Amino acid sequence: MSTTTRHIYEENQHVAHNYHPLPVVVASAQDVWVTDVEGRRYLDLLSAYSALNFGHRHPDLVGAAVDQIGRLTLTSRAFHNDQLAGFCAALAELCGKDLVLPMNTGAEAVETGIKAARAWAYRVKGVPADSARIIVAAGNFHGRTTTIVGFSDDPLARDGFGPFTPGFDIVPYQEADAIEAAIGESTAAVLIEPIQGEAGVIIPPAGYLRRVRELCTRHNVLLVADEIQSGLGRAGVTFACERDGVVPDLYLLGKALGGGILPVSAVVGDREVLGVFQPGEHGSTFGGNPLAAAVGLRVVELLRTGEFQDRSATLGRHLKARLDALLGHGLTDVRVAGLWAGVDIEPSRGTGREVAERMLARGVLVKDTHGHTVRLAPPLTIQQSELNWAVDQLALVLAE
Repeated sequence: MSTTTRHIYEENQHVAHNYHPLPVVVASAQDVWVTDVEGRRYLDLLSAYSALNFGHRHPDLVGAAVDQIGRLTLTSRAFHNDQLAGFCAALAELCGKDLVLPMNTGAEAVETGIKAARAWAYRVKGVPADSARIIVAAGNFHGRTTTIVGFSDDPLARDGFGPFTPGFDIVPYQEADAIEAAIGESTAAVLIEPIQGEAGVIIPPAGYLRRVRELCTRHNVLLVADEIQSGLGRAGVTFACERDGVVPDLYLLGKALGGGILPVSAVVGDREVLGVFQPGEHGSTFGGNPLAAAVGLRVVELLRTGEFQDRSATLGRHLKARLDALLGHGLTDVRVAGLWAGVDIEPSRGTGREVAERMLARGVLVKDTHGHTVRLAPPLTIQQSELNWAVDQLALVLAE
C-alpha cells in the first residue's frame, strides 16, 4: 500500500462505518473506466447502483451542469426558476403522464409516493382518515428512511431502528394472488419494484405485473412502480414496467435521472393522482433546483433518442449468453434484464464478497449482495469488447 493510499485509509477512520466498500480508492473516471490513486484502471460494472447509466462524466451531462453552474444553482421553490418547467414537461412526456413532483434522492421519491397514495386514498377514494394501507413485496428495497425500512424484511436494514410506521402489508414477491388477498377497503396502493435490484436482480415471470395492474384497476388501488434502479434504460426499455406492457399510476424515479452528477429524483403521475397535493403540504429546499433540472432535462433528451434502451437490450442479450455459458462452472443461476444481471455463485467458489474482491484484483468493479449473489450493471455506453473482457475475468475468477 502506497503512502497516498495509506493516508486516505487513515482519513477514512473519520467516516461513519455504514458501508463496507471494496479496498480501492477512486480518483478519476471517464465513461466506463475509473482510475484509482495509484493510477490503476478498473472497468466499472456497478454504475453506482444504476446512477451512472450514461457513464462517468458524459460530455452532454457535464456540459449542461457546467453551463448551469455558471448561471444559477438554487432558488428554492419559493420562486420560479427558468429550468424547472422545461424539465418537468419533458419528463412528463417521457412517462406519458401529466405532472412531475421533483425531489432529490430515491428515498425521498418513495416517501413522496407514499404520501401521495395516502392523500389520494383519503381525498379521492374516500378511505377513512388515518387508515390507508399500502401493499409491498417481501425482499423489497425502497430506501433507508425509518418509514421505508419499517416495511423491509431484511434484518440488516430493519433491526434496531424501530418503532416503525404502521399501514403496510407485506406479501410474497411474484405472487399476484397474494396481492389480491391483501387488498381491502382501505388499501390505497401497491408499491412494487418491477425488478427487485438489491434482492439480486429478481425478475418476475411474464404476466405478473400485468396481473397486478389489472387487480389495482379493478379494486381502485394505485399501482406505484419504484423504477429508481430499474428505469431509464437499465432493463432494455425506458421503464422496466414496459417489459410486461404495464403503465403504473405513479412512477418513482431517481439515480440515473441525475446523470451521475447530482441527486435528482421525481414522482410522475396523472393530475387526478399527483394533483392531490396542495401548496405547503409537501416540499424540499433543493427539490427542483435549476442545476438538477438542467441535468435532468438533458438525461430525458438522451433517452428520447432510444439509443441507450437499444444498446441495453442488444448488449443484454449478449451478456446473458456469455453468463449462461458459466452455469455449472461456478454459477448456479443467472438473471438478466437489459444490462442488469444477478449471478449466484456456487458456494464452493467463494462468497459474493470474495468474488468481488478477486474481480477487483483483475480490474473489474462489481458488488455482492445477500451472500452469494453478485450484481453486474455496467454503464449503458459499454462496448461489447469491454463486456466480453469483463465476463472473461469472471470466468477466470470462478476457475481459480
